Amino acid sequence: MDRVPILRLGDCLLVTVQVDMHDELAMTLQDDLTNKIVATKARGVLIDISALEMVDSFIGRMLGNIAAMSRILDARTVVVGMQPAVAITLVELGLSLPGIRTALNVDAGLALLRRMLDEGGEGTHVD
Repeated sequence: MDRVPILRLGDCLLVTVQVDMHDELAMTLQDDLTNKIVATKARGVLIDISALEMVDSFIGRMLGNIAAMSRILDARTVVVGMQPAVAITLVELGLSLPGIRTALNVDAGLALLRRMLDEGGEGTHVD
């Protein structure tokens, strides 16, 4: 079975989605990530979706669910590398993804996540 790599960076986790997500992989990622947040006491999650060329409503909802679960486990979530077609699809599907902050790349995402953790709040969108 495929798995999405989850790397630890200090008190944060880096998730790099390197293949097109299918439903089973998204469910596995959700389980793996929540377990890893608890095991490592991570305070932040950075999800790099730059390799995703398309999403459907299920994958969009799963991203929202992952952010909500992370928040409940006291970790903030930032999604980086969203392709224009993915953003368009999410908007067309009516998915607002509450609780997810975005940034254009990993560097900007890490900076945003750092600010969110330092401030103890939700942070703001970074371009």
